[in-house]
Amino acid sequence: MWIFGRKGGSGFSASSTAEEVTQGIDATGLTAVVTGASSGIGAETTRVLAMRGAHVVMAVRNVKTGAKVKESILKEIPPAKIDVMELDLSSMESVRKFASEYTSSSYPLNILINNAGVMAPPFMLSQDNIELQFATNHLGHFLLTNLLLENLKNTAQQSHKEGRIVNVSSMGHKFTYREGIRLDKINDKDSYTSWYAYGQSKLANILHANELARRFKVNYCLLGIEASLYFSDW
Repeated sequence: MWIFGRKGGSGFSASSTAEEVTQGIDATGLTAVVTGASSGIGAETTRVLAMRGAHVVMAVRNVKTGAKVKESILKEIPPAKIDVMELDLSSMESVRKFASEYTSSSYPLNILINNAGVMAPPFMLSQDNIELQFATNHLGHFLLTNLLLENLKNTAQQSHKEGRIVNVSSMGHKFTYREGIRLDKINDKDSYTSWYAYGQSKLANILHANELARRFKVNYCLLGIEASLYFSDW
């Protein structure tokens, strides 16, 4: 379709590849956490960041699958520095455990890419009794960001390099319930519509990025399906 080939102000389009976008960028010395890194956008993001020299921590629900993705990347890029850590974003206990273990590892954190998600499943509740899409796509990432924020700040101060938080959203945020985010009906099974609930969670991703930008007075930019925060002044 024509829209995917139309270039924006950056010179790239929706059909541009990660390798094209990062051509000429040296990410050596940077550490990135990528959620949902065992497949799709997350796996490709991990591969290309590693290709550019970044140390990538794959935050994945299935560690065995994540390890296989890591192995395939290492075959292509032997010098790649990649670690795999368990993270189930639908479980707030798992999010807290991941953040605690990451902090204990003494790894710095330059880039946090909130990518993992589920799309339009039948109604079901998370371990914390929250509608699964809202729990996984928004609340898990919201908590993860809060728990890793001090690490991001400290790394930016010590390295004198801007940090990044990327919330991967979707054009689906435009197709949600008429009320927008229905906080009083998150767990209402009777009125649940899988695609509207997905759009609701993606809208929450964008509002989360907006609020982070407001609180930290940093530049905010919505690029395609990514809402990115650029940390420059702490």
